[in-house]
Amino acid sequence: MSRGKPMLGFSWPVLVGLAALAAPRVVLHDPGIIEEGSFVNGLFVFVPPACWVAAVLWKRPRRPFVTVVVIGAMYGVFLAVGHQLLWDAAFPAGIDSSVPEAAMRTAATMSSLVVGTVVGVVTGAIATLLCRIVPATPADDSSTDRGGERAH
Repeated sequence: MSRGKPMLGFSWPVLVGLAALAAPRVVLHDPGIIEEGSFVNGLFVFVPPACWVAAVLWKRPRRPFVTVVVIGAMYGVFLAVGHQLLWDAAFPAGIDSSVPEAAMRTAATMSSLVVGTVVGVVTGAIATLLCRIVPATPADDSSTDRGGERAH
């Protein structure tokens, strides 16, 4: 591994931290602490991806789209784990269904992974577009060469 910027522009702990910004929503939504459609819920939905875009605009990784898709996929993992851990809080009376709970949980996990990744794709597209529209600061332009490595 080179001493320059990581391929995604951030260290893995920072990528995980950015993804974790979106995790509190599931913790507050599944037990019913915040309600779907409320202003507070909206903040928990839109502020974390906005932070992902801001971080990408600040750091200017070589591949902003891939960077944000990775963050979104990690968010999907947090979402899946959160839903599984909070299953009983979300469905205190259980689910009245002929489908076995294991199948429902598997579907919820797959759905969470897809949702997180799709949020990453949409947010990554926005971040990439903004990276092309919003000029980089002079420090961003002079501190890296075309390959993303620090100039000496």
